[in-house]
Amino acid sequence: MSHPLGNPPSKIIAVHLNFRSRAEERGRTPAHPSYFLKPPSSLAGTQEAIIRPRGCRLLGFEGEIALVIGTRARRVRPEDGWRHVRWVTAANDAGVYDLRYADRGSNLRSKGADGFTPIGPRLLDAAGLDPDALRLRTWVNGELVQDDTTDTLLFPFGELVADLSRLLTLEPGDVILTGTPAGASVVGPGDVVEVEVGDGRLSTGVLRNPIADADHDLEPWGAQPRTDRAEEESAYGSGYVAKPLLADDLADGLRSVAVATLSAQMRSRGLPHMSIDGVRPVSATAMVGVAHTLRYLPLREDLFKRYGTGMNAQKRAIEELRPGHVLVMDARRDPTAGTLGDILALRAARRGAAGVVTDGAVRDAAAITGLGLPVYAAGAHPSVLGRRHVPWDTGVPIACGGALVQPGDLIVGDADGVVVVPPDLAEELIADCREQERQERFITEQVAAGESVDGLYPLGPAWRDAYENWCKGETQ
Repeated sequence: MSHPLGNPPSKIIAVHLNFRSRAEERGRTPAHPSYFLKPPSSLAGTQEAIIRPRGCRLLGFEGEIALVIGTRARRVRPEDGWRHVRWVTAANDAGVYDLRYADRGSNLRSKGADGFTPIGPRLLDAAGLDPDALRLRTWVNGELVQDDTTDTLLFPFGELVADLSRLLTLEPGDVILTGTPAGASVVGPGDVVEVEVGDGRLSTGVLRNPIADADHDLEPWGAQPRTDRAEEESAYGSGYVAKPLLADDLADGLRSVAVATLSAQMRSRGLPHMSIDGVRPVSATAMVGVAHTLRYLPLREDLFKRYGTGMNAQKRAIEELRPGHVLVMDARRDPTAGTLGDILALRAARRGAAGVVTDGAVRDAAAITGLGLPVYAAGAHPSVLGRRHVPWDTGVPIACGGALVQPGDLIVGDADGVVVVPPDLAEELIADCREQERQERFITEQVAAGESVDGLYPLGPAWRDAYENWCKGETQ
């Protein structure tokens, strides 16, 4: 594969998190940089296809700024690190999340496949650049999805060189991938990813790489592609176009039936504990979405500073939301402390959340009502975080209002309340709910006409023929 370096480097070193926007997206800000290695055989140039292995669904792109070392660096100081950089260029740190589990931490197979590190097309002379004034942009199919500048880096370039050189020697030609900003996401065959780095005067040109599927199956020996919802959410981030969490026809079907009917149908299937009890609508009621969970634990003052401040689990849960998510909070059915305020509710709405459910309280209830975001809570309370709760973790099974909620469960709400719907039962529940509600429309007409409910509600054999004739008229 051709790339602008000519000879392969001795090593390619990639930084995990470096742009502040990406750290906020991931919900954690590291105190020091951390790294992983990519093999030189992963290098590619512009116009070369990035090949997604068969069986993998989550091929991620990450637009990055690549530094090429010019002079050997060994135990250099941060203020001297930039002097050892000879070239700057654009890069795409591609990888498949489907294989992350196989080499957790090293990323060898998920990030190291042939062609997974395209760079170029041009090398910019580092001596003529201000390392704190570079702009990185990434497009997918012509749409701008990443746009950030190096004045927001957690760890400036000179510091990266110095940190690495404390323990290993950076040789001329070595490549450092310096991290990606927010917006990295998933692409598939037929998509085109473009990356450009510049300072307003000079530009690397556009690094352009189409995405294609492999023309052969992945051999059966060794780890096979595997994903779960956590990997999927990590892959999609807040970037380009995420796979819909819930198919439109399924969402429309759940909206078309009443929560009370869903509850009755689940009870008839031996699932009587699927309602989230004790919550009432604070704002707009109609809600259908996929559960993303947040768990609070009882307040412990000695642990609150560690778990409750900064980018805590509460804020991470908000930033992890994807369009169609319903954030479901386990607040231990304690309505005497707020678990959500107007600012975080606004952020949830901006991230496309389908709703919020908490068996605790909300604060700023009047402001939340004006957002148009469906919110259900056990009550309202003026307290801020830290009165009763410590936000502990996200994306785990929780109890909310007495119901067990797993990430990925379907959550449906209306004026009567909220129920949890197992995804594998949703389609048959919709069909049976529609039939139940059809029968109830017939029964309502008969009761309105003066009929007794005896043998009519629920529909008994004596009314079956009349109901079937009525159905024929309803469909005409």
